[in-house]
Amino acid sequence: MIEVQGLSKRYPTRLAVDDVTFSVKRGEIVGFLGPNGAGKTTTMRVLTGFLPPTSGSARVAGHDVATRSAAARASLGYLPESAATYPEMRVSEYVAFRARLEGVPRGQVHARVGEALDRCLLGEVAGRRIENLSKGFRQRTALAGALVHQPPVLILDEPTIGLDPVQIIKIRETIRELGRDRAVLLSTHILPEVEAVCDRVLIIDRGRIVAEGTPAQLRGKLAGSPVVRIAFRGNVPARDPLTRVAGVQGVEIEEAPDETRARILCAQGADPREEIFRLAVERGWVLRELTREALSLEDVFVRLTRHETEPAAAPPAEAAEPGAQPS
Repeated sequence: MIEVQGLSKRYPTRLAVDDVTFSVKRGEIVGFLGPNGAGKTTTMRVLTGFLPPTSGSARVAGHDVATRSAAARASLGYLPESAATYPEMRVSEYVAFRARLEGVPRGQVHARVGEALDRCLLGEVAGRRIENLSKGFRQRTALAGALVHQPPVLILDEPTIGLDPVQIIKIRETIRELGRDRAVLLSTHILPEVEAVCDRVLIIDRGRIVAEGTPAQLRGKLAGSPVVRIAFRGNVPARDPLTRVAGVQGVEIEEAPDETRARILCAQGADPREEIFRLAVERGWVLRELTREALSLEDVFVRLTRHETEPAAAPPAEAAEPGAQPS
């Protein structure tokens, strides 16, 4: 439903997107991650028809965004990070207005508006003016406007920004439900949100895709040798017995007056926890902790996008065209 091939976008002073290729299928939610200035927003603006590509191609629901822009835009719902609404309108009026703009047949507008309001948890404020709403409610109003014409493709930029924890959970559930029969591209800085919602992750840095896969696949690629952490009660002679356990390649001991802690470096693919548990039982050692270290998506993101050899500096402005915004 989203097909990007060799996409590049160059501004006069900077190459913002550099030969990017990816796809999003129907029934798939893909997280789009990257540090500020990496090219996320520029890529989404090309997909949504706000900016023309410099080279390469992008298709939405089979329509080229450059040569068939109107058809491509009619097939998607877009929620920008700072969504524009009309503050003097009431919530239901705004969503109905968006429905008419998107070409919803007159006889279906009322039903579509009601469905969008329900999905975005806006029933209690449907009759209130947008200018009197909190930031969270305004964000949900904009989301309802993006959904009202039931597009097969959704592009969502920070959809839960400004929401309270309960609202975040509800909107995540809504996104998961929408992703069952749509293609969803979701940009967010909340990495636990990606793990909770997304089927697959794209990480972009300096305009290029640097990693792609499920969260589990990305963690596996970067995890290296697995590590197991152990804690025994008291001071026990654990080093040599642990070294002899199958799959253990190294043992680091941290002794304390009332506890012995160990960090076990394991062979790739090995998981010696059951054997370590049996060893503790045989020796009569009281086991307080036996856990395998897990690499978080945040760890993956930081490893792929940090640039330790360069001095810290604010990224250069990405926008050099009217209406363009940095990602």
